[in-house]
Amino acid sequence: MQINITGHHVDITPALRAYVEEKFERLERHFDNMTNAHVILEIEKDRQKAEATIHISRGQVYADSEDENMYAAIDSLTDKLDRQIKKHKEKLKDHHRGEGLKNQEAV
Repeated sequence: MQINITGHHVDITPALRAYVEEKFERLERHFDNMTNAHVILEIEKDRQKAEATIHISRGQVYADSEDENMYAAIDSLTDKLDRQIKKHKEKLKDHHRGEGLKNQEAV
């Protein structure tokens, strides 16, 4: 997965970039069909905000998070994205796959 990181009023340090990439690797373990992600980190006065859009098969997932600390905002962001990706993966799963075989055997 390709990760594009943009900063508004903040410099993206190598440590910040490595932290974001490490957190997004965790998301990749849950769902393989992610093509790219766009992460925006911004600071406005005392507000630290992180937002991301991930392009996945059959759609995209968006989340944002605010906190007093940028690292905490990134943690919260990845938790939100993780829940959405799991929900999307569950929607793609065919839950009625085995029912047809059971009904045919009973007849």
